[in-house]
Amino acid sequence: MTYDLTPPITAKLAVWPGDTPLSREVLNDMARGDNITLSTLRATMHLGAHADGPNHYGKDAPAIDERGLDYFLGPCQVIRVKVARATRITPPVLPETIREVPVVGGSDLASRAAASAQGSDAPGERTMHLQPRVLFATGTYPDPQNWNTDFSALSVELIDFLHDRGVITVGIDTPSVDLFESKDLPAHKAILRCNMSILEGLVLKDVPEGTYELIALPLPLVGFDASPVRAVLRTV
Repeated sequence: MTYDLTPPITAKLAVWPGDTPLSREVLNDMARGDNITLSTLRATMHLGAHADGPNHYGKDAPAIDERGLDYFLGPCQVIRVKVARATRITPPVLPETIREVPVVGGSDLASRAAASAQGSDAPGERTMHLQPRVLFATGTYPDPQNWNTDFSALSVELIDFLHDRGVITVGIDTPSVDLFESKDLPAHKAILRCNMSILEGLVLKDVPEGTYELIALPLPLVGFDASPVRAVLRTV
C-alpha cells in the first residue's frame, strides 16, 4: 500500500506568514485557442511537503542540491506522539519501545544508517532499533489550508536522542521542526550539528504507526534553501 504525504498544491495552501504563496500565470491556454497550455509558477520553496536545505538555517551550509538522496529515500518509521500544542516533543513522550532503543555506533552516514536499519539481532532475539528516517505525527497542524500558530515541534533533546540511535532524517506533520514563535531555531541548529536532514509539512493523519519505505526526493535546485517534495510511504 502507498500513502501520499503531500498536500494538494493550490493557491489555498497556507504558507509561513510573510512567505510567498503559490500563484500561477497561464501564458498559453488551449481553452483560449492556443496550441498548448503553458504556465509559470511562483511560490516559496517551503511549500507544503518540503525538504529543507542546511543553508536555510546554517551560514555557508550545503544547499538542497548538495544533499545526498539517501536522506530522503529508504527505510522509515512513523511515530505518533501525544503532545500539547505549542510544545516540543521530548524523549519521555515517546513510546516505551522507542525510548529503550540502544545507541548505535559509527560516525559516517552510511554506517549509522545501516546500524539503525539492521540492528544486531542475536539468535532467537529481536533487538529494538529505529529506522534511519523517522516521521512524527503530532496532529497539531490538521489543515494545510488553514494556518495555525500553535503547532508542536521537536526538542534539542529529541534530536540528540535520534542522532545517537542512527537516525539521519527527521520529518514532521507541521510547518517547522521549531515552534512558530522561535527565533533562535534550536531544533534546526541541532539538526545541522548532527548532519541530519529535515522534512516538513507532511500529511500523516491517515498513516498508521510502523515501518515503511520513504520516497521524498527534492529537486536539484542549485543553491536553493529548500525544495518541495512528493513524499510517499510504501508498506514493506
